[in-house]
Amino acid sequence: MTERKLFLGGRVRRLRRELGLNQNAMAAEIGISPSYLNLLERNQRPVTAQVLVRLAEVYDIDLRALTAEGAEGTGVDALSEIFADPMFGDLAVPRYELVELADSAPAVADAVARLYAALVEARRNPAGPDEDKPALRPEDWVRDHIQAQRNHFGYLEEAAETLAAALGEPALAFEPLRRRLKDGFGVEVRLVPPDVLDGTSQHYDIHRKRLMLSNMLRPESRTFAVAYQLALIEFRPLLQRMLDAAAPPDMPTRRLLHMSLANYAAAAILMPYEPFLAAAERHRYDIDHLCGIFGTSVEQMSHRLTTLNRSGARGVPFFMLRVDAAGNVSKRFAGESFPFSRFGGTCPRWNLHAAFQTPGRVVTQVVETPDGQRFFTIGRTVERAVRLDPREDSHLAIGLGCDVKHAARLAYADGVDLAEPLVTPIGPACPVCPRIRCPQRAAAPAGRTLTVNELQKTISPYPFLG
Repeated sequence: MTERKLFLGGRVRRLRRELGLNQNAMAAEIGISPSYLNLLERNQRPVTAQVLVRLAEVYDIDLRALTAEGAEGTGVDALSEIFADPMFGDLAVPRYELVELADSAPAVADAVARLYAALVEARRNPAGPDEDKPALRPEDWVRDHIQAQRNHFGYLEEAAETLAAALGEPALAFEPLRRRLKDGFGVEVRLVPPDVLDGTSQHYDIHRKRLMLSNMLRPESRTFAVAYQLALIEFRPLLQRMLDAAAPPDMPTRRLLHMSLANYAAAAILMPYEPFLAAAERHRYDIDHLCGIFGTSVEQMSHRLTTLNRSGARGVPFFMLRVDAAGNVSKRFAGESFPFSRFGGTCPRWNLHAAFQTPGRVVTQVVETPDGQRFFTIGRTVERAVRLDPREDSHLAIGLGCDVKHAARLAYADGVDLAEPLVTPIGPACPVCPRIRCPQRAAAPAGRTLTVNELQKTISPYPFLG
């Protein structure tokens, strides 16, 4: 069998730019000539196994993450979702061209995604664009920026570990955090009734130096709120440097990124990297056990598990999704190459939605994406941090997962035959899912020819040509 040649120029170039290296510097570090690296980046030479190994050794990267389809930036799955839009129906863009675009011109693929995001926003707001409003929504820009960093911020991790070491026992962090705010920065923490906060869960009065927390917050959420405020103040110079380096396009986006980075720092303070990774490995990623050790909520813990990407000390590469009972996605962090739908919802065959039927219980599932990749997934419900109206349903569902090759490291996989598991085929959002005979298809496939026949009824309500 002929060995498949790997033309990964776009990804090597992206990696080099993320590392802040020029071609001469990277070539010297991996032991090749600058001219040869230039040929690799322009896809005029395939990337050899020796070069791949050197990249992995020098920069501590996962080879699968580098060589998988659409591993970085806007991948082939996201492009497939975009080009499934009916406006491109007459073009019938083949998948191999999308693969070539994602691999050879990743910046162009990112630009296509950005333009399509602007189109989606224009459809939502037919009254016309705001000239002062950027094409990409703040939440999309921030999500893309975090994902470009592989959801890991080393400088924040180091600063948080230093601070956490001075605070003592993680599970008892509330009082040490409160004292540090008071003694170090003159900030007083108070619990107040929710009506005082007018619909917010926390508020920092910058003039009186007073952090007010809703007394409806659960203990772990109170602790996180104090850690968040401390991160904003104590890590202010570092956060400002990170914001300046990221260069958000406008003030709303900058503020959202600032909040996201402070949230990240708060989690890193409460769950400092080295002891957290050690505990996670020791207890085989048992979420409830880890929550008990570090005094955090299930959602805080799940989010933290997606950040274990430190060079030389990586944990299981999880992805995470949070949805409400209606299927609206409010949080997503991709791990490895899980095909999240960028512009849609989730697959109804993923039992993440079934978690609402058994609140508080863990449900597991092995799923297979259309390209044949298998993932071990964990689903369970969590409650919102604040529930002001007792008549409201406060449940959300959290989905965690990883490539099935990592599943043996998880306590949740005990008893599951990982060699020959029961596998559920899933896909991205229904309008872009290529699976023909899915009985739970909820929407017609965009850009595909329906084969509806009034003389017969098919399992899928929207049969189409493959």
